[in-house]
Amino acid sequence: MIDHGSAKGMKRAQLARQTGCNLETIRYYEKISLMPDPPRTASGYRVYDESHVERLRFILRGRELGFSIDELRGLLSLVDRGTQTCAEVKLLTDQHLADVRAKIKDLKRIEKVLAATAAQCSGKQVPECPVLEALGS
Repeated sequence: MIDHGSAKGMKRAQLARQTGCNLETIRYYEKISLMPDPPRTASGYRVYDESHVERLRFILRGRELGFSIDELRGLLSLVDRGTQTCAEVKLLTDQHLADVRAKIKDLKRIEKVLAATAAQCSGKQVPECPVLEALGS
């Protein structure tokens, strides 16, 4: 264990502030082993270092780009093994990109249907509503 007096790291709250990540999110990532367990001081405090900051930023950026936890786990396992190749990372990224494009296609379809349905709605104080009729059919 690290001696609390000589620890040159940061506590979880400092890690949260430095990365802009919620404390509970950090706990969650530790619980699901996306973040490695940090060493502890003699008094039991977790001590994070720059490697934890870098990993958490990687995870947060991946989440911003829509990577799922499992997709990030796959990318991180490549990095952790130190045997990653650009081809492996590209394959995972291309799979994710295909999923993103499919979602965009679905959202465009939904937008078209909603716009057409909303355009039929008079917006007046009457009981008949094309939006409700479309949802009910």
